[in-house]
Amino acid sequence: MSYTDTSRDTYGMYKKTGKGPGPYLMGARTLIGEDVYNGQDEKLGDIKEFMLEMDTGKVAYAVLSFGGFLGMGEKLFAVPWNALKLDTASKRFLLNMGKDQLKNAPGFDKDDWPDMTDQTWASGIQSFYGTASGSRDTSIH
Repeated sequence: MSYTDTSRDTYGMYKKTGKGPGPYLMGARTLIGEDVYNGQDEKLGDIKEFMLEMDTGKVAYAVLSFGGFLGMGEKLFAVPWNALKLDTASKRFLLNMGKDQLKNAPGFDKDDWPDMTDQTWASGIQSFYGTASGSRDTSIH
């Protein structure tokens, strides 16, 4: 799914230019459902939700869905925002991780979310993805 899909543009941000304000400023609603691929062009899943730090307004995590069929058996992953890159040419996100590596990532069930405010949990996630809080790489690919 492409973030420029006009059926998801409920507020008309892509209507005039066909490209909206992106890629530097984008509506969260237009990014929900966006595909996530790795460098080997393997689809890893799609974005289900964004988790915002309410005190800073920054995106902390993108919740990635991987596996399953028609929503059954899918596993969710809180991927640190700074682990994702926007691929503007292919209109999707990139995550530097193989499918097998993602299968072993700390994940959760849609009915049993972790306490994302727990610093031990957050440190484990940051460590797994090789990111550090606040070190967002803002380069656009």
